[in-house]
Amino acid sequence: MPIVGSPSIDQLRIFVAVAEEGSFAGAGRRLGRAVSVISYAIATLEQQLGMQLFTREATRKPQLTEEGKAILAEARGVGISMSSLEAKARGLLEGLEAEVSLAVDVMYPAERLAPILRRFQREFPSVSLRLQTEALGAVAACVLDGKSQIGVTGPVATNIEGLTPQSAGTIMMVPVCAPDHPLARMAVIEPDEEKRHIQLVLTDRSRLTEGVDFSVRSPRTWRLADIGAKHALLREGIGWGNMPTHLIEADLDAGTLVKLAIPSETGGIFRFAVVRRSDTSFGPAATWLRDRLIEAADAQDALV
Repeated sequence: MPIVGSPSIDQLRIFVAVAEEGSFAGAGRRLGRAVSVISYAIATLEQQLGMQLFTREATRKPQLTEEGKAILAEARGVGISMSSLEAKARGLLEGLEAEVSLAVDVMYPAERLAPILRRFQREFPSVSLRLQTEALGAVAACVLDGKSQIGVTGPVATNIEGLTPQSAGTIMMVPVCAPDHPLARMAVIEPDEEKRHIQLVLTDRSRLTEGVDFSVRSPRTWRLADIGAKHALLREGIGWGNMPTHLIEADLDAGTLVKLAIPSETGGIFRFAVVRRSDTSFGPAATWLRDRLIEAADAQDALV
C-alpha cells in the first residue's frame, strides 16, 4: 500500500493559488511569496502525495492533471474549513459570540426576516445562527428559558415580566374562508353568525399564555400548531379564521380564499416586538441582529 504524507495547510493554499492563478508567478504575487518558494512547495506536495498535480512540459503554464483536479476540490474544502476556524478563533478572542439564537413568531414575514439574516451572514461569517419559529407565547418562553437570546413575538407576550420589548413593526390580519364556505355565500353576515361555524385557530404551546384565547370568536374551534396547516384547511373550506395578509395575497387574488366582512371586531393590526431577557446583555453579533430587526420595523412603519 502506498504511503501518503500529510501536507501542510500552507502547501494546500499554495496549490490552490497556483491552480486558480494559472501560474507559479501569479500564485507568488497573490500570496506574497517568491516563485522559488511556490515551486518548492508544489514539488514537495507532489512528493508527499506520490502523484503529479501539474503538467509542465507541453505548455508555458502549469495545467492540472486528472489527479490534480481531484485533489484541488479537497484542498479547497480544507482551506475553507481552516479559514472558518481562524475567523471563529479571532472572533472569540475579540469577544464575538460563537452562536446567536433567535426565536420568531410564525406570523413574522419571511420576506422581512430573510434579508436581515443574509446581511448577518455577511457581517459575521464565523457566528452560527440558531433559528426557530413558534406561535403566540412560545417565543417569549424560549427567551425566558434561555433557549433563545432574541425573540420576535406578537402582542400576546410583550408585557410579560422579565422581558424587555422594543417595537418590531406590524402586519395586517384579516378573517378569511374558502369561497364555498357558508359564510362566503352570505351577502351580509349577521352579528354573531361566525359563532355558528368552526374557527381555525393557532394553539399556544407555552405555559405563559396557556389557555388564553386571542381573537377567538366561535365556541366551535379546531386548534392547530402550524400556520401552514391552518392555511391549507382554510382553503379546503373546513372553517374560517384570521390570517396575515402577506401569506394569503395570492389566494385572495386567485379567489381560493375570500375576505369576510364580519361585524364583530376581528383581524386588524398585529404588532410585533423584539424581546430579550431584562437581566442579560448581548455581544456584538446579537446586538447587531436586534438593531437590524428594529430598523426594519422603523422602515416598514415609514411606508405605512
